[in-house]
Amino acid sequence: MSVCDSGPSTLPRRQLGRYLRDWRTQAGLTIAEASRLMEWGASTLQRLEKGQAERVRTLDIGELCRIYGIPDDLAEGLKGLAQQVAVTSWWHARGDLIPESFDVYAGLEATAQQFRSYQSETVFGLLRTAEYARTLKHLGNPDDSDVEIERRVQSRLQRQALLTRKVAPATADVILHESVLRRVIGGPRVMAAQLRHLADMSTRGNISLRVLPFSAGLPLGVATGPYTVLEFGLDRKGRAVEPPVVYAQWLSGDLYLERGIDVLRYDRAHECLQRHALDFQSTRHLLRQLAKEYAA
Repeated sequence: MSVCDSGPSTLPRRQLGRYLRDWRTQAGLTIAEASRLMEWGASTLQRLEKGQAERVRTLDIGELCRIYGIPDDLAEGLKGLAQQVAVTSWWHARGDLIPESFDVYAGLEATAQQFRSYQSETVFGLLRTAEYARTLKHLGNPDDSDVEIERRVQSRLQRQALLTRKVAPATADVILHESVLRRVIGGPRVMAAQLRHLADMSTRGNISLRVLPFSAGLPLGVATGPYTVLEFGLDRKGRAVEPPVVYAQWLSGDLYLERGIDVLRYDRAHECLQRHALDFQSTRHLLRQLAKEYAA
């Protein structure tokens, strides 16, 4: 568990800088070359890419997007990130400044090294099967074409490589409420495959998976709602590369918390849920048992 409290949140600007750095690299430009095109000093662009710029102008972001060849829909999302103020709790309302099609969380997830997650509604995103994910995408985006749904599903599956890659895979400590296992998504066949997949993934050394049974009641006395705590590793001096972030998804938007006290509160809640959850072996047994019942 790593908690740091470094003042106002820079998460939106760190994400902005990360996207701009990646696209500059794809465009084949060095910092010096891109800076000259912007008529900036190299240090100005460096601060922007590190999320350390105190003042970010949407006009400048638009020009960088033009230079790097960034598509218009993504450029609008980056301009939206540039307009976010520095706060310790960032509420990202869907379609407010940042287009709904722009996935802020995906960019954050891609750089995380540790995940601690509690899910009470659906399976943790990085552990979903294609059919399970496809069903949820159809339900959540009924107006999207099959091609767009498939694009979203494949994007989700590609992101799962975070946990399955051979070199330095991320670690995940996931607690699923029993209701997740018994809520039928996509029909019995889809559920059987999903639960078998969970059981198989739980045998990996970097994945801890436990089920919080109905019999555990409400360990915290209050409902936490689904959440994920993301950590981004340590530098050579043992300091957090970036502050840990608590992510909570809601119908109308996403909440990101970076205050040390907030991260600590969720870490303590996670420890409490762990104490009341089934152990690893019992969890795996329950998953395989329910998978057989769905398949029957």
